[in-house]
Amino acid sequence: MTLQFYNLTIILVCFFLSSCANFEKEFGTMIIHGGTIYTVDSTQPTVEAVVIKNDIILFAGSFEEAKNYQNEQTEFIDLEGKTMTPGLIEGHGHFMGLGYNELELDLMNTSSYQDIVDAVAEKVKASKPGEWILGRGWHQSKWDSMPANVVKGFQTHHLLSEISPDNPVYLSHASGHAGFANAKAMEIAGFNGLIREGIKAFEIEGGEVIVDQFGNPTGIFNERAQSIIYKHIPEDTPETNIQAFNLAIEACYKNGITSFHDAGISSKTIALYDEMKLAGKMNIRIYAMLRGGEELLNEWYEKGPMIDPDHRFTIRSIKLSCDGALGSRGAWLLEPYTDRPGHFGHETLPMDFVHKTAIKGLKNNFQVCSHAIGDRANREILDRYESALKEMSMLGADHRFRIEHAQHLHPDDIPRFAELNVIPAMQAIHLSSDRPWAIDRLGEKRIKEGAYMWQDLLQSGVPIVNGTDVPVEPLNPIASFYASVSRKTLKGTPEDGYESEQKMTRIQALKSYTLDAAYGAFEENIKGSISSGKLADFTIYNQDLMTVDENQILNTEIVMTIFNGKVVYKKTE
Repeated sequence: MTLQFYNLTIILVCFFLSSCANFEKEFGTMIIHGGTIYTVDSTQPTVEAVVIKNDIILFAGSFEEAKNYQNEQTEFIDLEGKTMTPGLIEGHGHFMGLGYNELELDLMNTSSYQDIVDAVAEKVKASKPGEWILGRGWHQSKWDSMPANVVKGFQTHHLLSEISPDNPVYLSHASGHAGFANAKAMEIAGFNGLIREGIKAFEIEGGEVIVDQFGNPTGIFNERAQSIIYKHIPEDTPETNIQAFNLAIEACYKNGITSFHDAGISSKTIALYDEMKLAGKMNIRIYAMLRGGEELLNEWYEKGPMIDPDHRFTIRSIKLSCDGALGSRGAWLLEPYTDRPGHFGHETLPMDFVHKTAIKGLKNNFQVCSHAIGDRANREILDRYESALKEMSMLGADHRFRIEHAQHLHPDDIPRFAELNVIPAMQAIHLSSDRPWAIDRLGEKRIKEGAYMWQDLLQSGVPIVNGTDVPVEPLNPIASFYASVSRKTLKGTPEDGYESEQKMTRIQALKSYTLDAAYGAFEENIKGSISSGKLADFTIYNQDLMTVDENQILNTEIVMTIFNGKVVYKKTE
C-alpha cells in the first residue's frame, strides 16, 4: 500500500466518522412502558414500550431498545402494570348530539313514564314560561312498566301536559327516530286538536303522527313526522354550540375516544368545526359524513372530498337515513312487525335517491354510508349499491361503502356485504339494550337467523366498525366491548349470551374499535394500530380487558387518554 493511498484512506475514514458524529439522531419526546401494550399490529401483537416524537410513533418494541431514543428532554410514562391500546375510535355517533346531551334533559336512565314527568317537572321550576324544554333518551320498551293509557305501544301526552302547561316540551326517543311532545308544543305546531275522527294514525311521507281512537294526537311523532315539531324549536345559539362542542371533546377523552365518525352533519355544523379548527380547538379527530340533503351534496360533489393533512377534520363520506329504528317500529321490514300486525316500518328516503347518490359518490370519490336497521332497508340498499357499482363498472373497487347499523338482515343478504365490499358499521351495545325486547318486534325466527350477525359477517370476509351511536347509547366503549364478546345485557344476562355463536373474540372486538374502524374511514395507514409512523393516540385502562374474566370486563376504567402525543385525560383517584 503506498503512502499516498494510506493517507487517502485515513482521510476518508475520518470523514465518514465525522459525518456519523454529526448525523442527528432521532430522540423521542415520550417513552411509554411498564404495562401490557396491545398494538393491533399482527407483526407484533404486544410490545414492552412505545416511543413517540411529538405526535408520531417513532418506535414500538422492547424497553431496552426504546431507551436508545431517550435524551434529557424525553418524558417517561410508567404504566405501572396497566394496559394500553391504540386510541379508540367511535365508529358511528353524533358528536354535537353528545355535547347537547350534556346540556339538555338526559332521560337515558328513566325506567317509567312517571320518571319522565318528574324530570320535566323539575325543569319547569327553573324555566321561564314559554321557554322550550328539550330532552332525549326515553325508551318505552325499557321501562319497568307501562302507563294505563297506551296507544300503539306508546304513552300519551296528558300527564306531561298537566305538569308543563306553559312550557312547550319535546323529548326525543333514545333512538332519535321518534319524539314526544306536550300539548303546548303541539299547539305551537298547530296539532293540538282533532285530526280526523276515527282514523288510527296520521301518515306523512316517511313517518306518522300517532293518534288515539278519537283522532286526537297522542304526542308521539314518528320518523319524519318529527319535523312538524322541530321547525318550531328555536335554533341553537353560537355560544351553546361551542359549549356543546367542548363538552363532547371532554366526554370523548374520559372514554378513551381519540377519533370520532360523525354520522351526519349539516352546513352549520361544518361551519362550526371549521371555526374550531381555525382557532386551534379541534382537539379530536372527526371523520364526518355529510347529511344527505341534495343542496349540500351537490355543493360538495363540485368541491370534492376534504381530507385534512392535520388529521383533525375530514369530509369524504355521505350519510343517508333510509329507515327508522326498531324501538319506534320505524325500521323497514320485509315482513310485518310481530307486535304490530300489518305494519312494516318506514322507508324514510326514496331508494331512487340512494341509487343516484351511490352513482354520484362513485363519480366524485365520496363514500356512501346508509342508515339501515330493518331487513328490507338493508336489502334495498345493497340492491342500490350493487346496481350503481355495476353501472359504473366498479364491482371490486375500493369504494368502502357502508351500511350503518345493519342490525337485522335476511340470511340471504349476509354474504352480499363481502361480495360487494360493503362495510357493516354495527354498534354492539344495541344488542345489550335492545335484544330483550327486540324479539317482541321480530319474533324468534327472525332474531335467531338475522339479528346482530357479527361473527357471520366477519367470517364472510368483511370488517365490522364498532361504536355506540351516542347519544342513542352512552359513549362508554367498555360497555360496547363487553356486549361484543358476551352478547349479554349489562346486567350479565342471559348466562351464555344471546345467540352466543355470533360473539366476537376479544381480538375482533378490539380491532372493531381501532384498526377496522380506521379502515372504515380510509385511515388505516395513519391510525388504528401502534406502529411506527402512525399517529400517537392511545387509550390506557386500569386492567387488562383482553384477559380479565368476562364478568369483570365492565369494571374496566379508562385511566388515561393520550391524543396527538399529549396526555389529555388522567383519571383522578
